[in-house]
Amino acid sequence: MNTNLLKFIITLWKLLVSFPRFMHKPIGYIIGYLFLILPIKRNSYSAKNIDLCFTDLDQEQRNKIYRKNILNSGMAIINTGVAWFWSDKRINNSIKYNIKGLDNLIACQNNGEGVLLIFKHSLHLELDARILGMNIEVYGVERSHNSNFFDSIQSSGRLKGIKESADKNKPIKFIRWLKNGKTVLYAIDQDYGMESSEILKFFNNPAATITAPHKVVNTTGCKVYFLNSYMENNKLNLSIEHFNGDLSSPKSFSQSINNNIENKVKLHPDEYLWQHRRFKSTLGKESFYK
Repeated sequence: MNTNLLKFIITLWKLLVSFPRFMHKPIGYIIGYLFLILPIKRNSYSAKNIDLCFTDLDQEQRNKIYRKNILNSGMAIINTGVAWFWSDKRINNSIKYNIKGLDNLIACQNNGEGVLLIFKHSLHLELDARILGMNIEVYGVERSHNSNFFDSIQSSGRLKGIKESADKNKPIKFIRWLKNGKTVLYAIDQDYGMESSEILKFFNNPAATITAPHKVVNTTGCKVYFLNSYMENNKLNLSIEHFNGDLSSPKSFSQSINNNIENKVKLHPDEYLWQHRRFKSTLGKESFYK
């Protein structure tokens, strides 16, 4: 995308999120509705993923999840802007949220124990991370954006919540954090290609899944927790749970992560980031996501 156009969009984005919180829901709905009616390619990815992963539901039920998911994507734009551009004070004064299990992370940090905090790609993940980072010191693993300009916006926004970030392809940095007793956010529920992945099951479908977490845990001796998030009665809920994954092998551990993410997604399927081509390496970029 042209840099000047991107700068204009970001300026408009900052303007929209600057409005009071009570205006965000209607603004988010309008954005989501525009997403729904416009021929956006990622909408087709969402539809294909939802149809593939919820074969136990009839078409009407799947369509309902799809529609709500696309509408929620509009609010995701607003919530990401809040996470990146608002102050801590304004977030605390305007956003209703609850964090369950934070004491577990505090205890680990007080004991000098590193924590690999696994999470799923929810539509509000940026707000999840910002709010968590406002309440406890946390580090992150991320993938750089294709646009250098947007990557700088993304990095500065994320660093308002997390202490520091590391590229997912440079694990030495976050392994060192874990050995030094830090808490590190980490997600594996996207297709990063077959070079460092194994084909495992996700919603009973073959999905390229990285198996690095097993080595990370064995190398650092860190604790493993799972961060679940969902919206309920206009309140963002963060739940930090101890994760007892199967550490018998790299594949079994990553499969247990996939299973856990799947179970959490099923509870709030319209809040998941279905717009990603999760099965592109196994079912095909062109054949499945054409």
